[in-house]
Amino acid sequence: MVLSSPYFSFARHSGVGGSGRATAAAASAFILRRPLRRLPSHPRPPFHDNSSTKTFPCFKSYPLRPALDRRHLPMATLSSFSGADDGPKPVVEANTEEGEELPELAKAFHISSRTASAVCILIAFAALTLPLAMRSLGQAADLKTKALSYLTLLSGFYMAWNIGANDVANAMGTSVGSGALTLRQAVMTAAVLEFSGALLMGTHVTSTMQKGILVASVFQGKDTLLFAGLLSSLAAAGTWLQVASFYGWPVSTTHCIVGAMVGFGLIYGGIGAVFWSSLARVTSSWIISPVMGAAASFIVYKCIRRFVYSAPNPGQAAAAAAPIAVFLGVTGISFAAFPLSKSFPVALVQALACGTAGAIIVSRVIHKQLGHLLTSEAEKTPTSEKPHLEHIGFLTNVAGPTGAQLEIVYGVFGYMQVLSACFMSFAHGGNDVSNAIGPLAAALSILQGGASSAEIIIPTDVLAWGGFGIVAGLMIWGYRVIATIGKKITELTPTRGFAAEFAAASVVLVASKLGLPISATHTLVGAVMGVGFARGLNSVRAETVREIVTSWAVTIPVGAVLSVFYTWISTKLLSFLI
Repeated sequence: MVLSSPYFSFARHSGVGGSGRATAAAASAFILRRPLRRLPSHPRPPFHDNSSTKTFPCFKSYPLRPALDRRHLPMATLSSFSGADDGPKPVVEANTEEGEELPELAKAFHISSRTASAVCILIAFAALTLPLAMRSLGQAADLKTKALSYLTLLSGFYMAWNIGANDVANAMGTSVGSGALTLRQAVMTAAVLEFSGALLMGTHVTSTMQKGILVASVFQGKDTLLFAGLLSSLAAAGTWLQVASFYGWPVSTTHCIVGAMVGFGLIYGGIGAVFWSSLARVTSSWIISPVMGAAASFIVYKCIRRFVYSAPNPGQAAAAAAPIAVFLGVTGISFAAFPLSKSFPVALVQALACGTAGAIIVSRVIHKQLGHLLTSEAEKTPTSEKPHLEHIGFLTNVAGPTGAQLEIVYGVFGYMQVLSACFMSFAHGGNDVSNAIGPLAAALSILQGGASSAEIIIPTDVLAWGGFGIVAGLMIWGYRVIATIGKKITELTPTRGFAAEFAAASVVLVASKLGLPISATHTLVGAVMGVGFARGLNSVRAETVREIVTSWAVTIPVGAVLSVFYTWISTKLLSFLI
């Protein structure tokens, strides 16, 4: 049973079925089970929604800003992002020498420089040696083909690595920014779920002409040129993603690969080699996606403040709102993404049944974990710890609840956010691995004598190879873009993070069903901005937004230019080898 809404944004494309949903649900339940049992039975000291210190009932109480000793604070803080704060640096492993300049990876995860170096070396060694044991390399007829196959696999890994470094922030950025998950928890959880999604739910069939951008007939009989173009497109898209990840810019991996293939097709196939209508739809998503995401998250967060924060008992209101959100989300995905019957009435009844079951499960879990707090708060006298209330309108700012009431609100939405992050990460692995594996499989098929325009079957080991690349990129560089999504655009809490994720997922699902061009990355960034706008224009960091929008605008042109340059080099080199 699906319990989470942002899963909806990718599930339609990744084909997540019952076993996939069970995998993600089991993973999220495992993460939440133990911390949730440490709930205190007494209220914590009062704190406010707009303060810089936040605690959540499902984890140990800790401030987000001050850096504390790891021995007393097992949960990482947002200061673990390298360079995110100017305050004192967190304590690292005991074997780190005093005054030693730590690599950014070590700073991000609170580990020693030796551990960080060992992780990087192991990943590099695996990336260079694992292709030697893959079936695609063993099927090569001669040494020259083996060498080209090895190079192709490395190019696909490079693209997948950069997808992991940049795009996984869609699933985990808001959860880390709100404090629902620590950076280390988010990376390890996403690593398992991204790999599982890529291996279990990644598409097994692709076409040489990816994303409907290139006209297949133009490249008939030009297998060498097409091979060079596919390889160069992977390298070009990976290069720009690496630059964007270095600066923490969340860009669309789909736009990267589309821009690279457009550049190759236009220069080496002519103006008739590109489906310009498809390209226009892709570029229009630059505006449609963030605007729709911002508008939706603005409304969702305002609803939370209006109907939860201003309620006489905000904790009870939050516990009641969570099953409603799950019902709407599960019903939507069951009806739109996974129609169980071609008959509209039957499909509607089945979707409503799934949504009802999901809402019941979430309601029971929340009351089981937070029941004692809900009961104690409901039994309090009206004079005891009652939040400040006044008659407000929908757009009126209202002070959030305090004390145990805010604990319950954050606990409910933090729980929902962890679930949504798990499902979204699992579905993302199955969906976006095709951006790297599609061109990779097509290039391997050309080397093995396959037709350049035919459908290509992707072997399981190649899917696993792409999943490993995503995990590797996430572990080494993923924290950079997670920092941007989670902290640098606007300050996030569990309620704000959930509003952004729920809104982004809903927009992607609805837009996909309506046939509107949409980008999940752009939609999520817009949703985070919308949550900030709901708190006031000054709550959104204009400099960060300006950098992100600029990176979006240059993604396709830069990918196209790099692809042309790499193709020129590749064709020169291949002319000596083939």
